[in-house]
Amino acid sequence: MSTVTETGAAGGGYAPPALAQSLWWPGLWAAATWLTAAGITLGLPDIIPWGSRDIFAGLLVAGAAIFVLLAFGIDRLGRSRDAVAYYGPWMIALGVWFALWELVTAKLGWLPKPFFSPPHGLLHVYIVDWERIAICIAYTARLWTLGFFSGIAVGFVIGVGLGWSRGFSYWGMPLLKLIGPVPASAWIPATFFLFPSTFQASIFLVALASGIPVAILTASGVNQVNRAYYDVARTLGADSRFLVLRVAIPAALPNVFVGLFMGLYYSFAVLVVAEMLGAKYGLGWYLQFQTAYSAYANVYAMLIIMALLCSGLVKLLFVVRDRVLAWQKGVVQW
Repeated sequence: MSTVTETGAAGGGYAPPALAQSLWWPGLWAAATWLTAAGITLGLPDIIPWGSRDIFAGLLVAGAAIFVLLAFGIDRLGRSRDAVAYYGPWMIALGVWFALWELVTAKLGWLPKPFFSPPHGLLHVYIVDWERIAICIAYTARLWTLGFFSGIAVGFVIGVGLGWSRGFSYWGMPLLKLIGPVPASAWIPATFFLFPSTFQASIFLVALASGIPVAILTASGVNQVNRAYYDVARTLGADSRFLVLRVAIPAALPNVFVGLFMGLYYSFAVLVVAEMLGAKYGLGWYLQFQTAYSAYANVYAMLIIMALLCSGLVKLLFVVRDRVLAWQKGVVQW
């Protein structure tokens, strides 16, 4: 009883404690910014029509409604509550960004067509050209999967050999240091001669870009393994195969995952170039095709897709790393 009285006195009036605790104010602010963006989208005329304006405004209103529901019911989300609350400021910033984006492009024309597009212009691209975009994503997924996984597999094996064998490292490490700094795209002339098709050449470029950092970081990780681990294993009767598979590789996994992250980013960087080698479909081909026709809205729409795909793969790799290296949690190195 005293708690209720003190709360009311401090706040200048009576407020139910349960309501005060459950109200998520960033959700209400996010709803306000998204409604403002919707009002700008519908209330002000477009200098040049882009299409899908009403659909975009409807999505903004639907998003604002969701934020209002979350603001009053966030405590019912259970374990998801903290994750939703964490992204509250980002949702506010996103609403402000949508409003400013609409103003400077479609409404005021400060960033003119065709070089810039409002958000509902990008949405119009997805609605109109979704079939071709889906085909391009499928082609790119096939090329990237073949190139990336073959590259990291070969790079991992080479890296273990470089870190374990002095003889192999004597001959291999200088070559790796010579090839590593050269951009993968610089090997395009050689790929035309070495591979019978442009698709195989593209796979090689992606594999090269992703495999080099994995090889270098794996070799570094194997070299940094504490020699005492090997001595203890040999004392217990371990042979060379056991030392490599059960001692060297597990101890080098943190470095291997650093190489995987670097290889993932490098593979996406060279992916656009690789798909320009006579490809019929793909994200890189789509970018080149639309740029030739000055369809920059399509280019920006595809760049967003590429960014989402890359960030999703990075998130997935983080999940895999946390599971594989779960034994490192709680370990403090002095």
